[in-house]
Amino acid sequence: MTLQKTILFFLILAVKTSLAQFPNILISNIATANEPSIFVNPKNTNQIVAAANLNSVYISQDAGYTWQRIVMSSNFGVWGDPCIVADTSGKFYYFHLSNTNGTNGWIDRIVCQRLDNISGAWTGGVGFGLNGTKDQDKEWIICNHLNNELYATWTQFDSYGSTNASDSSHILFSKSVDEGNSWTTPVRINNLGGDCIDGDNTAEGAVPAVGPNGEVYAAWANHQKIYFNKSVNGGVTWLQSNTIAAAQPAGWDYAISGVTRCNGLPITAADVSGGNYNGNIYINWTDQRNGVNNTDVFVCKSTDGGNTWSAVKKVNADTTIAQQFLSWMCIDQSTGNIYIVYYDRSNYAANSDSTDVFLAVSKDGASTFSNVKISTSAFVPSTSSFFGDYINISAHNGVIRPIWTRMNNGNTAVYTAIIDTTILGLKINNQPIFELDDCASVYYDASPFFAYKLRKSAQVTIVLYDVMGKQISILKNNEYTPYGKYVEHIDKEKFNLKSGVYFCSIKTTEKFIVKKIVVE
Repeated sequence: MTLQKTILFFLILAVKTSLAQFPNILISNIATANEPSIFVNPKNTNQIVAAANLNSVYISQDAGYTWQRIVMSSNFGVWGDPCIVADTSGKFYYFHLSNTNGTNGWIDRIVCQRLDNISGAWTGGVGFGLNGTKDQDKEWIICNHLNNELYATWTQFDSYGSTNASDSSHILFSKSVDEGNSWTTPVRINNLGGDCIDGDNTAEGAVPAVGPNGEVYAAWANHQKIYFNKSVNGGVTWLQSNTIAAAQPAGWDYAISGVTRCNGLPITAADVSGGNYNGNIYINWTDQRNGVNNTDVFVCKSTDGGNTWSAVKKVNADTTIAQQFLSWMCIDQSTGNIYIVYYDRSNYAANSDSTDVFLAVSKDGASTFSNVKISTSAFVPSTSSFFGDYINISAHNGVIRPIWTRMNNGNTAVYTAIIDTTILGLKINNQPIFELDDCASVYYDASPFFAYKLRKSAQVTIVLYDVMGKQISILKNNEYTPYGKYVEHIDKEKFNLKSGVYFCSIKTTEKFIVKKIVVE
């Protein structure tokens, strides 16, 4: 590489860092959205489905750049706690709580709705978990990569919110072997019951995971500990005794300034990538062991199927007294990379509620993490708006899509970010959809231009910026462009370009690159 090209490379990298590293996409600010869920289709990573309270589903067919909102209904009503998953055939599933007109009427069961085709319609919904007048809450689901069985775990309350000592909370499990059309009778998988207050001594936060051979794992919080159980026969039977994976000092129910309520409920994931860390089980959570003003993100792991667990490791890198909270974890099963998204206030004064969104990345089985801010601007949450109990993230084959809630013009809204793996220093096996032409010069005294190659047809957007990152013009706006080589000329007179430095970004559904241009 020539010296000029080397300098240009670092200039481009610096500009990408100083501009919006990861474009933030507003998915929706309608209906005070919160508690978002998102999933990347493993069959086609351009197809992504998300959901948010109370009854919104969002569909993207261009890897998350644009979204269509659908207002959902079901045979049993819709009452929040959305969870989106996809199976290996590309079918999507939308899980949520119920709101029926029956005897109980409210969260009396879990509801599953299926989308067979991205352009089709959702099924009317199948309910499971109905148990008299007991309340079914905080469900989460995963698909078994070996056989497409669906595994659900959730909390059953004898009576939600009850302070009666005789009322308990328990963790239940059920599965479907027929694409969500029917579900097994729920079984209890926890030993120690919790109360029904929806606090530290309530058994909550069960998120299932699947191991390389179809093992089913689940972890949850209760009485300042994180408990773990597993099944090696598809959830038919479970270990009689629960393992304590980690302590959770001060419990999972904690306060964060500006947020109506907050929690550190655990997230469980297992590596089935076939890589160096295949079979590892990870649990991620947050707690206030370091002080009520110093919430942190933590992880522990098991390398022996959940029999023993590592020491607790702090994920966020700051050494300040600051709040990091509401984390969620996923694994890209094509690489084994671990991604954890969370809220972070370490960039601001201790008494500030200004909040960023960060992404933690581990490429070595949670031994080390790198942390990067992915939100383009800070926001301040408002206690007048319900912020939700979780955020989410999904990744497959290098397509990494977090989703979070933030304030937007006084209301809650849900956002995603287009994560560029090159900025994270990740190598993905896929060949890039396009590349900049190395033969093109960057110094011009006539008509500025740059060249690029498309390896396949794509929707292309090209935007011209000044040196401060202010948008001058959109040269191409999501324009269908066949594969081939192209030269993009820029009219200096039309855009009144003076001598100096400018930048062009070129974006497809799979890639985002910034090109430096010097006008003389």
